[in-house]
Parts: sequence; C-alpha cells; structure tokens
Amino acid sequence: MLPETGSVLGIDVGWSLQSASSGICRLDWDGQGISWTLDHFNGDPDRRRASVAAACDGRSLLAAGLDGPLRGDLAVIDRYRHAERVLSQRAIANRISQPGSSHSPIGRLLNHHTNEFARLLIELGTVQRAHHDHAVHQQALFEAFPTSFLGLMLEDAEKGLRQQRSDRYFTALVANGVLENLLVHHLPGRKLACDLASVRNHDERAALVCAITALGVARRDYLAVGDGDGWIILPPRAFVANWAQPIVAEWNHFPVNGV
Repeated sequence: MLPETGSVLGIDVGWSLQSASSGICRLDWDGQGISWTLDHFNGDPDRRRASVAAACDGRSLLAAGLDGPLRGDLAVIDRYRHAERVLSQRAIANRISQPGSSHSPIGRLLNHHTNEFARLLIELGTVQRAHHDHAVHQQALFEAFPTSFLGLMLEDAEKGLRQQRSDRYFTALVANGVLENLLVHHLPGRKLACDLASVRNHDERAALVCAITALGVARRDYLAVGDGDGWIILPPRAFVANWAQPIVAEWNHFPVNGV
C-alpha cells in the first residue's frame, strides 16, 4: 500500500518555444483526499526549469512519469525499440494509437527533451529511490505513454480515428468512472478534491495521466512492456479492457505485485 500521505509527478514532454506544449502535474494525497496541481508551459529552458521546480515544490516524490523514450543512462536511443514494436502490433494499433519510433526525427527530439526533463529532476533530487521491478534509474523515473495507458482501459476504443485520441479516451474514461476508480484503487478511502472533468487542456490531461501512472509504479501495481532500451508503464491488469486481456497476457512482464 502507498503511505497515508504522499506525492507523485507526471510530465507531458514538449519542446516548442512558441506554444505551451509541455504539461506537468503533481498529484498529492492525504488520509482523506486526492488533489493535483497542474501547469503547462513552453520549451524555453528557463521556463521549463522554473515550472519543474515549482511543481516539485521541494516535496519528496514517490515516482515521476515522463511521456517520452527514457533509458536509465539517459543515452540517445535512436532505434525502434521492443516496447514500440509491441504496442504497434496490429491487434493494438487497430484499436488505439501506437508510439512512434525513437529512430524517427520526432522520436529523437522526444528522447532528447525527455532526457532534459529527467536531468532536471535528478538535479533537484526530489524523486525517491526506485523500488519497482522495471526500474531504469536509481531514482523512480520511468516512461509513461498516456494514449496507450488510457486506450487499454477503454472497451470501445475507436478504430480508425487518430486525431486527438488521448483527449477522447480521457473524456470517455472520466464519463464512465474508470479513471476515478483507478485513482481510488491505488488510494482507497479517499475522495477526489478536484473534478477530473474540469481538466481540459490537452497537455495537462496527459501530465495528469502520467501522474496516475506514477501511482501504479509507486504501488508496484502496473503492466510493463520493453527491455533494456526502456520500459513503458501501463495500467494494472485488472483495469485492462476485455479485448486487450489476451494480448497483455502474452507479455509476461508483470511485476510481482501487479498481476
């Protein structure tokens, strides 16, 4: 179980200097409630540093999820990874959006800026030591992927519609109560102090999903796919939709307490 009080962090990685394409979420809880603090910002290095420091607020974070390719040594990946291949198999890709390749131009940029965010968190020293089974770094930094995380929990994920999938998935999982049920699953006995439906900014939604993913990492209750080039963390198997259950059953990468 998670401690009675605590915090985790989620970051939606962006780099545009013009638009505020990065999002950050610190999710907090105590014995009664669950709340979160959100921000979105552009890729200016000073603005990025200030936003990350403000979100961390000197707190001890149990885990931090970053929406981008991440190896523990912060090396340049520049290859089509096992995790990306698995999540791009037809049975999944026909239902939900798959990650792009870390070898593509966008993938290289995403990898670079994910590493920059990770370096900031390492420098701040606010993320606690990793204890989950698929740790890639001594601090509990990990790779999240909100679109697949959400899509795997949605029974009627839309086929063939690629635009704004993560926003549609988020809205659907808020409406049917699954996202709130997942929060309460990780943090039983608490009530949400904020309304999930009130989160409307795309990047803040993605950051919130990364923070919810971080709860699973901190609790060691999640699915993982990947290898030495990075593990993508996904929902607990109990929350995976029926259509995806046979698929994830073949991954054989369940943590000890996460089946």
